[in-house]
Amino acid sequence: MNVLRETNRWHGVSAMVLLAAGVGIFTESPVTLLVGVVGVAFTAYARTATPPSTAFELSRVVRNPTPAPGDETEVEVTVENVGDRTAPDLRVVDGVPDGLRVTAGSPRIGTALRPGKRAVFTYTVEAVRGDHVFAPAQALARDFSGALEQEFELEDETTISCTSQLESTAEDVPLREQTIRHVGRVTTREGGTGIEFFATREYRPGDPLSRIDWKRKARTGELTTVEFREERTATVVLLVDVRKQAYLTSDDEDPGAVEHSIRAAGDAFSALLDNGDRVGIAALGPEDAWLAPATGETHRVEARELLSHASAFARTPSDETFYSTMSLRWLRRRLPSDAQVVFFSPLCDDFAPKIARRLDAIGHAVTVVSPDPTTDVSVGERLAQVERRQRLQSIRASASGPWTGTRTSCLALRWRR
Repeated sequence: MNVLRETNRWHGVSAMVLLAAGVGIFTESPVTLLVGVVGVAFTAYARTATPPSTAFELSRVVRNPTPAPGDETEVEVTVENVGDRTAPDLRVVDGVPDGLRVTAGSPRIGTALRPGKRAVFTYTVEAVRGDHVFAPAQALARDFSGALEQEFELEDETTISCTSQLESTAEDVPLREQTIRHVGRVTTREGGTGIEFFATREYRPGDPLSRIDWKRKARTGELTTVEFREERTATVVLLVDVRKQAYLTSDDEDPGAVEHSIRAAGDAFSALLDNGDRVGIAALGPEDAWLAPATGETHRVEARELLSHASAFARTPSDETFYSTMSLRWLRRRLPSDAQVVFFSPLCDDFAPKIARRLDAIGHAVTVVSPDPTTDVSVGERLAQVERRQRLQSIRASASGPWTGTRTSCLALRWRR
């Protein structure tokens, strides 16, 4: 794009200048006549103005081109005058991608540049998941008179690739008692081998001698075997609500409920994977996204790619229609029979709690993690806040096991940047 146009800065000046000159002649006032003559000279110069130079080059340097979600990275932009004419008025606005928010500095500059000189400006952006390609910078140059201006673009291919790291974390995810037959960390209600006392029973031939209650044998003469509470691994599917109704935010600077849910799902995935559980990921929305439960570092890489670049987890809601019945049928076919579900949703409509109850009713233990995008600024917002709290209370009241979703736990996820 290269557009040359008049600024109309001198429109109307010519008439005023001629009027001043006429008044100076009529009144025989030298000062007034001089003002008119000088004005005529400036007007004539503006009429003969030449288009400003567009010989500029732009280069862009990103300090960390592969940041983690929520991290801040600095962008340095250099504009150089490679022509042979001075630019008395040059204005540049960098093409910051829509998904990035400027947190410090300014992505624009106004300056004058002599030939061979450079102007540098820096600003800081907050990273969000996905690949962010910078658009060409918009530049505007004017000549000395300001009568003409040239609008053009300055290109420098730059990309910020923000990928969920899914690094090891020391935090545990509260799971419910639905496990598979492998030793792990989830405490069960079954006795066997372990470290926590569960119960005693009559001795059976073949029981290990180390598990015989010798104190009771010495006291009563009876042989009994001590059982400990077993700990097993779990199969967990992290289900993220990405329906249009879930794309809510408390203010312009907050990334939104869906982004908080995805970040929380990434933290939960790392914690569960590190503890030996089989973990999978699914999206509840117009577009399908599925990663079957598994373990291992290769699985971590697949999850990182899915959460960072899958269209189902986009930063903006999909325009596709969401069919609830088909989505639930699709999800039920893929969920292993022994899998429990961790459901990430802001619970800001009545359909989200129904999903949790239906999954729980068909035999999948469900834990709800709910980021809170509501505020109490206006009456309508306070009403939405009360309705959300009622949904949380109704879920807890109807649950057959522990549920999470308090505002406290979700705020801890929200401000972890």
